[in-house]
Amino acid sequence: MTDQVNALVQSAGQAANAGRWQEAERLWSQVRTLDPENPQALYSLGVHAFQRGDLGGALELLRAAHLASPMDPLILMTASVVQREQGDTDSEWLTINDCLAVEPYYLPGLLTKAGFLERRGQTRAAANVYRDALKIAPPETHWPDALRPQLEHARGCVGAYVEAFSAYLEATLAGPRAALEVAASGRWAEAAAVMAGRVQVYRSESNQLAVPRLPAIPFFGRADFPWVADLEAATSAIRDELRAVQQTSQDGFSPYIAYNRGEPVNQWGDLNHSDRWSTFALWRGGERVAENLAQCPRTAAALEAVDMARIGGLCPNAMFSVLAPHTQIPPHHGETNARLVVHLPLIVPPNCTYRVGFEHRVWTEGEVLIFDDTIEHEARNDSDQPRTVLIFDVWNPLLSRAEQDMVQAMTKAARDFNSEA
Repeated sequence: MTDQVNALVQSAGQAANAGRWQEAERLWSQVRTLDPENPQALYSLGVHAFQRGDLGGALELLRAAHLASPMDPLILMTASVVQREQGDTDSEWLTINDCLAVEPYYLPGLLTKAGFLERRGQTRAAANVYRDALKIAPPETHWPDALRPQLEHARGCVGAYVEAFSAYLEATLAGPRAALEVAASGRWAEAAAVMAGRVQVYRSESNQLAVPRLPAIPFFGRADFPWVADLEAATSAIRDELRAVQQTSQDGFSPYIAYNRGEPVNQWGDLNHSDRWSTFALWRGGERVAENLAQCPRTAAALEAVDMARIGGLCPNAMFSVLAPHTQIPPHHGETNARLVVHLPLIVPPNCTYRVGFEHRVWTEGEVLIFDDTIEHEARNDSDQPRTVLIFDVWNPLLSRAEQDMVQAMTKAARDFNSEA
């Protein structure tokens, strides 16, 4: 009998897939005659009854299917759809929750629950369930066709919820935020954005050496860097040297992104070996670029007056960085939070912006920005002119001198260990 049932099940499935509904229902009835508690037959016959409008008969068959296969969430979810058509919202809600009790991460069940809440006018509760559904859904390119409309609707509902919640928090917290110092106000603006679901917490992610327990501070103030005023005072002289090398040593500028053939370029594909982001190196990987420094004596002197981070094989780096018009440096992370990166803006046309984590800044010529580049950051030049800054590395001031020594020792040990390659 088992072989006969299996053959009928296969034939019924083929008929249903081909759209031959009457033949499929007849075959499922034969399966049920031979195997009265066959859950697949009971479920399929319940679906056929539902399609005919026999809601009572459909629900009876689906309940029998659930008894035969109590851990199948699809049966319960389908029963909830029948109950919705019957107008029995209380039973529908209980069945939806029974479905998710069987499988809490059942995507169609979560979408069904969110849809129920939305129809009942509980749009905020629905949005939170839709958000859970989107978290467990596969990447959009792999969304099942049958669920795509619901997932697109879910995304829209979550987006509307985020915007509404963000606006509410902005209005409600305006008073308390006004009492905060400027630096703390930025922190709490980000906290509100995280709470609303607009962003995730931006964390430090080091590509090489991560120093644990250092706070992820996007932009540092000036107080810990006594050289700032002198550097800014030299802006005009440094800019003059930049313009001179642009006139006489254009060959000294090279693409900042230069992956070798066969290396994964990830987000850098558009900029790899491209002059749209080019640099004139003064220090590279901890080594002086003597020829270039000789052409820029005022810049070299300004850098010597700074306590640049010295991590063998890694930094200091110092360079003139030129970002071409209408070019974006994509979001990325730096090498180590033991050092910070300094920008001295030299030539900044309008519509040039910079983001580190949650915070957006606009470069102002002659005013330094000091930031932790292990926090996700990106740059944009949406103008019609190049944007140029002087970039170099300094120690994170939260490290003691002894810890700076540890950074140097660890990076040297890593180089030595891997030198056999």
